[in-house]
Amino acid sequence: METPSDAELQVLKRFWRAGPMTARELHDLASPELGWALSTTRTVLERMRAKGLLKRSSVHGVVVYGPAHGKVEVLGPLLRRLVRGVLEVDGALPASAFSGSQILTEEDLAELEEVLNAAQEDET
Repeated sequence: METPSDAELQVLKRFWRAGPMTARELHDLASPELGWALSTTRTVLERMRAKGLLKRSSVHGVVVYGPAHGKVEVLGPLLRRLVRGVLEVDGALPASAFSGSQILTEEDLAELEEVLNAAQEDET
């Protein structure tokens, strides 16, 4: 899986919240913020699929997209890179620092804490 761009993260957040949907459904949901034409939305979805970020399936003959990976699987390495690599924070990282997130559940936070601190244990 490649690292998602900022725009791709916006797309993934919509899938994580709403679940699988068609290109048109995503476009209608995201176009006010992203300002893309429908053709751009379709292109981005296919590029994300090629990068391993989305999966595509057919439901009653309609193409539907969904996330290929869970929130923590995608966000954990990004957060780890920011906190460990950029900010150079040492020691245990409490995922509770992200408890105000609108997309992370309590279960996600517990899993995220394991991901963040497993990386720290591997580095020592």
